[in-house]
Amino acid sequence: MSERPLSPHLSVYRFMYTMALSIAHRFTGVGLAMALCALVYWLASAAAGEGEYQRAVTLLSAWPARLLLLAWLAAFCYHLANGIRHLIWDAGFGLEKAQARRSARVVIVVAALGFLLAAWLLYGVHRGAP
Repeated sequence: MSERPLSPHLSVYRFMYTMALSIAHRFTGVGLAMALCALVYWLASAAAGEGEYQRAVTLLSAWPARLLLLAWLAAFCYHLANGIRHLIWDAGFGLEKAQARRSARVVIVVAALGFLLAAWLLYGVHRGAP
C-alpha cells in the first residue's frame, strides 16, 4: 500500500497578520455566541417580571460584567468589519495578496474606530447622569 500524501502542518507557514485576523474572526464568533446567552438572560428576566429584571440589571451593571460587555462590543465591531470583508471577497473583489493585506489593515482601523465610538456612546456620554 502506498503512502498517502500529507497536508503541510502549520509549522511550514510563516506567520502573517492575515492569519491572525482569520483566527480572531473565529474566536470573536465564539465570543459572540456566548454574548447571545447573556442577551437571552436579560430578555428572559424582562419577561419574568420586575424583580427578575432588577436582579439582571444589578448583575449586568457590576464592573466585571461591564468589562465583559465591552469585550463583547469589541468582538462585535471586529466580527462585523471582517464579515463585510468576507462578503466582498465572496463577490470576487479584493482577492489579490496585496489587496487582502490592505483590507486587513482597513478592518482593524474600522473595528477600532467603531468600538471607540460605540463605547463612548454607551459609557462616555452618560457618565455624569444618575
